[in-house]
Amino acid sequence: MSLADQLKFDAHGLIPAITRDADTGEVLMMAYMNAEAVDKTVETGKVHYYSRSRRKLWMKGESSGHVQTVKEIRFDCDADCLLIAIEQQGAACHTGHKSCFYRVWTPEGAEIEGEKTVDAAAIYGQQDILDAVYHVIQERRQNPNEKSYVASLFNKGLDKILGKIGEEATETAVAGKGGNPDEVVYEAADLFFHTLILLGYYDLPPERIYAELRRRFGMSGIEEKQSRDK
Repeated sequence: MSLADQLKFDAHGLIPAITRDADTGEVLMMAYMNAEAVDKTVETGKVHYYSRSRRKLWMKGESSGHVQTVKEIRFDCDADCLLIAIEQQGAACHTGHKSCFYRVWTPEGAEIEGEKTVDAAAIYGQQDILDAVYHVIQERRQNPNEKSYVASLFNKGLDKILGKIGEEATETAVAGKGGNPDEVVYEAADLFFHTLILLGYYDLPPERIYAELRRRFGMSGIEEKQSRDK
């Protein structure tokens, strides 16, 4: 009998997995696994997870090299949660911190504990960079400082954020008319960035956009419009 056969997965076929440093006991992160991820983790000795936003299996560190080597796997009394002791290469958190649990709640609010151990951008592959940027935006929102451009936009309110999106959309259109590919890329990146700030304002993670695009995939424009009108 395999490990996956002994576990209780939820209605979506997933189980939460908590990873901790095998030497220090420090909790590093929490993510989800499906049965295939559990099997791959046992088979390879490298921790695999299931991405709910991308709906695919992924190995921690597959693009960054920040792999998690399994030292021990435990599961709780109800068999519905995993606790995995690992050896972590680099950082576990997408922000660049060693642990995802780097914020400490105090009577004065959230405080950040410890410095980033690596550049956050190095952790992400191309498909994940929007998620990385979004999480940094939310961090700036929750822990504002006077030097943060993102925090200043949130402080000025929704109208300012919407104004910047309109401004960046216009500049993207102008760049498109100008015909310089590098300018198009630069301005489109600005537009994406400010749109992520708007998503952050409403606490909408990029995976909501991914899900909507998946829903539309394969539809004609007419079919998509009719689906919204129902």
